[in-house]
Amino acid sequence: QVQLVESGGGLVQAGGSLRLSCAASGRTFSSYAMGWFRQAPGKEREIVAGISKNGGNTFYAGSVKGRFTISRDNAKNTVFLQMNSLKPEDTAVYYCAAEPSNAYWTSRYDYWGQGTQVTVSS
Repeated sequence: QVQLVESGGGLVQAGGSLRLSCAASGRTFSSYAMGWFRQAPGKEREIVAGISKNGGNTFYAGSVKGRFTISRDNAKNTVFLQMNSLKPEDTAVYYCAAEPSNAYWTSRYDYWGQGTQVTVSS
């Protein structure tokens, strides 16, 4: 198993930036594809971005493509989500997740963090 802890959420004005981090512990971090998901009030959880085990491949939801960047540092057991040009509609709880079969583009992740709140004011 792997344990995940997110950090970096907060309140930001529209057009601003935030960088989320997710620290992993437990099994070897590089054994997992990693993803970021979000869930806004009254909406279903959706995938935001995913990254393959070695970081060589990424996936982005259409709503964030060109604004968000996912990356990972396997030496530091951490995955990041750089969020630029934030919009009020990006407001949500953001979760990181781990998936062992490298299907980083799917929503079928097995392990989840507790989430971090991101609020974008207009």
